[in-house]
Amino acid sequence: MNDSQLAFSLLYIGYLAITLLFHNTVVLYPFRLLTTFLHEISHALACWLTCGQVVAIKVFENEGGVTEYVGGCRLAIIPAGYVGAAVWGSLFVMLSGGQKTATGAAASLILILLMALCFDPNRTMVKINLFYAVLTSIFIYLEWMVFSPILNYVVLFYGEFVGVHAIFDVYSDTVKRTVSRSDAYACYEQCRCCMPRCVGLQWAILNIVLQILGVWIALVQMSDNCENKGWWECLTGDAVGWEFNTDKIWRWEEESMHQIQDLFND
Repeated sequence: MNDSQLAFSLLYIGYLAITLLFHNTVVLYPFRLLTTFLHEISHALACWLTCGQVVAIKVFENEGGVTEYVGGCRLAIIPAGYVGAAVWGSLFVMLSGGQKTATGAAASLILILLMALCFDPNRTMVKINLFYAVLTSIFIYLEWMVFSPILNYVVLFYGEFVGVHAIFDVYSDTVKRTVSRSDAYACYEQCRCCMPRCVGLQWAILNIVLQILGVWIALVQMSDNCENKGWWECLTGDAVGWEFNTDKIWRWEEESMHQIQDLFND
């Protein structure tokens, strides 16, 4: 383990300790609202991907939220909330290791925060979205103009908290108890082959795996083998034991194009 991997591991453990100690306190209340927003925007993204129409996205002070939509595939939209929040957390963690990747993650967050304000938000969501859009923008400016690294630490905390809070959320709302208004119960109503608590348990396991995956990919990116490689090149190269021969791909494309041209010529 090199110095970067050690620093990342210690920082992640420190963030995890803070989350576990102050998870339900007022100190981390704004971050819980951020997680609620990512939960709701994940419902919205699933709706758009399944050709639905989003009417409104709202986040409430009690850490609840609602996404109003028309159309789309409910079997994809319903689980997208809890699973989507975990995906966001995993992505933030895995992208936190580099300056450009952390900037990309932060910029993506700002984009969806501002985009969601176009869908009839309530006052709480307007406040939380503008707050995090401005805060994250400030950290991007500091990273590139004043001091580096700082954005990496911010994106890592976003990812760690959102991912871990998503696990707590799934457990408390769908595994520990059965609530008729929960996403797990709604999923059960759509497909009665799996009880609500069983649905929640599957989501919880998936969320844990996603957070571990994010940490692993981040550590791979910081390895000595990836020092002079790009983000994608590192994941698809020898650093993780995969063979990725681009020559074969380009050769296959060239052969396919020649075959198509021959068909037209005939």
